[in-house]
Amino acid sequence: MDEVIRKRLLMDGDGAGDDRRVNVLLKSFIKWCHSNVTPEEGFAQYQRMLGILTQCEFSMGKTLLVYDMNLREMENYEKIYTDIEQSISSAHEKIAECKKEIQRAKRIRKNRQEYDALAKVIQQHPDRHETMKQLEALDKELQQLSQIKENVEDKLELRKKQFHVLLSTIQELQQTLENDEKMESDEASQESPVENGD
Repeated sequence: MDEVIRKRLLMDGDGAGDDRRVNVLLKSFIKWCHSNVTPEEGFAQYQRMLGILTQCEFSMGKTLLVYDMNLREMENYEKIYTDIEQSISSAHEKIAECKKEIQRAKRIRKNRQEYDALAKVIQQHPDRHETMKQLEALDKELQQLSQIKENVEDKLELRKKQFHVLLSTIQELQQTLENDEKMESDEASQESPVENGD
């Protein structure tokens, strides 16, 4: 039953009267089978039925072609839909990758800015070779100052010793002078009574 309905729908096509032609063909065929007409009239009826049948076959073929075309269009649309979905997915992936690239670019830019700032700070200071030369010069100067300090300390120590010797000499000289004065005083006191006795 479903097959009959499907065939009828196919034969009816877009409602151009195909179903009616099939009904007319069936009625004509039944009437032709049960009629007692002359061969000429029967042949004419037969020709008319063939014409109606040809029209039905042509309409059915056209409907099948339209049906096949619709199937191909559906397949084409499904392919286009799949391609669009793939393009959308690819676009999302590219967008995600571009976001990552932007983040990397921002990080690189930040690093470059920091490097530039450090480079400016470094440029304000002398380079390693110049610094080493300055350190060597300072080291030589320090050695010279150390030598001068040692010389000064040696001279100071010598002066201390000389001053100590001088003080000792002065003390001894002072003691000698005091002893001499005392001896002269004693001699004077001893000579005074003798003179008075004369």
